[in-house]
Amino acid sequence: MMSDLKRKVINDIIEREGSYINDPRDSGGETNYGITVAVARAYGYTGEMKKLHRSAAFTIYSKLYWDKLMLDNIESLSTLLAAELADTAINMGVGTAAKFLQRSLNALNDRQRYYYDLTVDGDIGGKTLIALRSYFKVRGLDGEKVLLRMLNSLQGAYYVELSERREKDEAFIFGWFLNRVE
Repeated sequence: MMSDLKRKVINDIIEREGSYINDPRDSGGETNYGITVAVARAYGYTGEMKKLHRSAAFTIYSKLYWDKLMLDNIESLSTLLAAELADTAINMGVGTAAKFLQRSLNALNDRQRYYYDLTVDGDIGGKTLIALRSYFKVRGLDGEKVLLRMLNSLQGAYYVELSERREKDEAFIFGWFLNRVE
């Protein structure tokens, strides 16, 4: 059974990403509903990107992003965090979103006072979920606010670094900050 949050977050992302785009400045190349041609092919879609159905985009986001990050488990701890990680993963990759979470949890751990530091491997598994539960138990609602700010700070810094490395990304940085970094 799919949660209402998962359905809403993925539908919101699809709406925000829009329909077919093939901007030569975009490193992702052809996209439809924010799904790159590389991701569509990895999922098994072989048709023209212009013809990718919204329902296929929804399924790809659900399986390759939400499920891979174990966001159903994270949603039970924080709906805001689950939504943020989904958005980050879709724009930066699942591994990057997971690493941002792991790095943030390590930085907020006060020298392993609350849980063992995590290996920053980009894979959300049992240890990351245990650390996250422990973090929320200790920090409560303020912890959620701080963790979200840290994730957005890392995301924003990543966008700046991209535009510094690849001048063509300067065309996108304003929109990234307007629509992604809160």
